[in-house]
Amino acid sequence: MSEKKHFNNLANGLKVKGSIMESGQKETRPVIELAVKCDTMGSVEAVCSLISKIEVPEAQIEVILSGVGDVTKQDLLMALSGSGLVVGLNVEVVPRLEQWIKQHRVEVRLYKVIYKLGEDLAAIAATMAPTRIEDNIIGKCEVVATFKSRKGGVILGCNVVQGSLQVGKRFRVVTAMGPVHSSRIESLQIEKNQVKEARAGQQVGVQILGSTFGKPGDFIECYDEIVRRKERWSPSGGILHVQS
Repeated sequence: MSEKKHFNNLANGLKVKGSIMESGQKETRPVIELAVKCDTMGSVEAVCSLISKIEVPEAQIEVILSGVGDVTKQDLLMALSGSGLVVGLNVEVVPRLEQWIKQHRVEVRLYKVIYKLGEDLAAIAATMAPTRIEDNIIGKCEVVATFKSRKGGVILGCNVVQGSLQVGKRFRVVTAMGPVHSSRIESLQIEKNQVKEARAGQQVGVQILGSTFGKPGDFIECYDEIVRRKERWSPSGGILHVQS
């Protein structure tokens, strides 16, 4: 089997699972632009083919330079115009460039195994996921009565059925059709007393300023917003010899 055919078979065998945007949708994913250097042209073609087959929802990968031979300063300059990344298969970096690489924060990743190169690029792309905000529900109550507020809006008389409601926390009014209003809890009242918190089993008045949302049978969910962040990849400013 020829070297080119062998590497193409490897490239076709690696399919990183993920989702891509449907036809007609605007492409909004970040782009990782990198340079590729290999020991032979067959290897270059195989690596570029492999990269074109990597599909992850978080980012797309584009080759802005490819060539045969060790990594040179010209390759580094081209990588610097992109995402600051060079990947190499069975090559090295020409001497006396380590300090330049460190100073300009370019990352050179050198491989002996094509599969590992593909897996690492997919992992790098996966770190580009946007920040996600998730809701952690800490309390839930059912609306049993409504009253007009002198300050405007309404006061919802509620039975706390789960967890607790706390002043300053976020809440939403949930109807049979889904959430209809979201804000922060300004005040809570148990009987005639202002309180900071109402727990399961208590009856509480929840004031919603400037809104008339909420009616008997609706629910109020009190929740915290949790920010889920992934540490995004950025060029390390070094030469990494990646083992299989």
